[in-house]
Amino acid sequence: MTTAADAERLLRSASLRVTRPRVAVLLAVHDRPHADTDTLIGAARQDLSAVSHQAVYDVLRALTDAGLVRRIQPAGSVARYEARVGDNHHHVVCRSCGAVADVDCAVGEAPCLDPSDSAGFTVDEAEVTYWGTCAACSRRPLQTPVDDPQQEGRP
Repeated sequence: MTTAADAERLLRSASLRVTRPRVAVLLAVHDRPHADTDTLIGAARQDLSAVSHQAVYDVLRALTDAGLVRRIQPAGSVARYEARVGDNHHHVVCRSCGAVADVDCAVGEAPCLDPSDSAGFTVDEAEVTYWGTCAACSRRPLQTPVDDPQQEGRP
């Protein structure tokens, strides 16, 4: 989805009122998978210079509640948003730079993983985060630690 008309159709299909901030934020999420809120605010302001932080937060909440976007928050990270919804995919996160990529479900339909003991719950989704180092960070030379004067003379 890349057009405002597509965004408007999605909003209407979710019974949401079509507003300029909703269209701008929805387009930003589609154009920037796994973007954080600050990135989405900046993108929305490219289309609507007068959109407030609070308006973007409100739009993201409404889009998430309506199932048009998905909010993810890997451990130690800020919340990020993506437009890939309706499937039970997972994510891989770079420990070095924080890049996030989609990883298809390990097996079949949601939930693609079954717990050994569901504790009486009916499980409908599994969320897995894989951690590692992305290709770009793997190619970088190792950084030498910043000199620490308190460590001088120690092995």
